[in-house]
Amino acid sequence: MTSSTSSVVSTSSVITLKINGEKHTLPVDHRTTLLDALRERLDLTGTKKGCDQGQCGACTVLLDGRRAVACLQLAVAAENREITTIEGVADGDRLHPVQQAFLDLDGFQCGYCTPGQICSAIGVIEEHAAGWPSAATSDVRPEAGPPPLSAEEIRERMSGNLCRCGAYVSIVEAVARAAQVQADGRRGEDVPAGKGAAA
Repeated sequence: MTSSTSSVVSTSSVITLKINGEKHTLPVDHRTTLLDALRERLDLTGTKKGCDQGQCGACTVLLDGRRAVACLQLAVAAENREITTIEGVADGDRLHPVQQAFLDLDGFQCGYCTPGQICSAIGVIEEHAAGWPSAATSDVRPEAGPPPLSAEEIRERMSGNLCRCGAYVSIVEAVARAAQVQADGRRGEDVPAGKGAAA
């Protein structure tokens, strides 16, 4: 006589997510998206739910510094990764250069898509600085280095983020301004303390 044992497959887990430098432990159904975990379970509602199909970019967050649409990312797959939402991009009371540029140049109207636009722009600037080409890059050879961050490059790189208000002109200007501010900051960090420009 043989005995049969039925194996029960669990459909939920207790996971720990590291979000904006803080750890959050919560039980989740394995089908829960990162977007729903952020909004519905952790009250981090800055990340917006737009199309819920990965097409509009409103839910863009940074995973290990790279852009990701949270509606297509399972929460369980984000465990042990650094998650940055719009709530975590500022440095205390000091806005991130991208946030400041969006404010200064009116890179938003209704504001619904703005958190995703800002997170995406932060990723774009880092990708460009690292020399990653885009579909608009004419010379993709590594030795060519990063292309100039032209309006065409910014539009292509930000094309996954939609703005129904049509604030694209100001968004492109804001990304360009923030990229310049960050590039100037990087150059400033390369200058040894106490050293200025050559006399």
